[in-house]
Amino acid sequence: MIRSMTAFARKEEQTEQGDFSWEIRSVNHRYLETSLRLDEQFRPLEMKIRKLFSDKLARGKVDASLRYKTPQSQQASINIDHDLAKSVINHCDELASFTSRPAPVDMLKVLQWPNVLQAESLDQEALNKSVMTSLQHAIDELILTRETEGAALKQMIEQRCNDIDVIAKETRKVMPDILEQQRTRLADKVADMQINLDPERLEQEMVVLAQKSDVAEELDRLESHIVEVSNVLQRDEPVGRRLDFLMQELNREANTLGSKSISTDTTRNSVDLKVLIEQMREQIQNIE
Repeated sequence: MIRSMTAFARKEEQTEQGDFSWEIRSVNHRYLETSLRLDEQFRPLEMKIRKLFSDKLARGKVDASLRYKTPQSQQASINIDHDLAKSVINHCDELASFTSRPAPVDMLKVLQWPNVLQAESLDQEALNKSVMTSLQHAIDELILTRETEGAALKQMIEQRCNDIDVIAKETRKVMPDILEQQRTRLADKVADMQINLDPERLEQEMVVLAQKSDVAEELDRLESHIVEVSNVLQRDEPVGRRLDFLMQELNREANTLGSKSISTDTTRNSVDLKVLIEQMREQIQNIE
């Protein structure tokens, strides 16, 4: 299924280990590049998180951030290290004896001393498992968004391919008439110039002109590339790079068609082809 690289997902989950909120943004990029913003307690999971992204995504610049809120039960449960608190107070009293105007000990300051307040510890293994599960759900939502956007891109590309196919068939159809018009125009010029040109020589000139303006091979390749684009769009794998290569091939045939043009009709068709190909190329930059 075609996936866009431009997507956004937000996933919030409430568990016994706390509340998790993931935000993931992705944009187009040549390779997969993942940027993470995590609380320090989850830093040991960074390699596992990156591997999960690489298992699920092939390309794109991904920014992922996690907000974590401890469970209410832990927030309501506060333990005080009494020995440490007494030690802090005793040291404050000892310092106060050095001055004739001691200030009273601020108990709030004592509580703010590192490790005086101790929250109830959670099972870190269960907490890590919840983080990875919530991330999996967030990535699934991101992929769903990518696939939805990818379906729209696929429809647009298929429509442009149909338009290109119509132009190619129209060009192939009018080429005999264009060559005949050129033959008539050349004969008229010879007659106007009152030159007694050997009919065989005139025919040779027309053969040379026909060879120089022959675009049958270009049209064949153009149509075969369109068929290949349609086939690639049906693959269940990342196809962005393959489609980008096909756009280069299509553009090459459109340029050659323009350079061989001997008619305003084929010149216009060449320009229309390049416009359609460029429209596809711009959108394909977003395909994984």
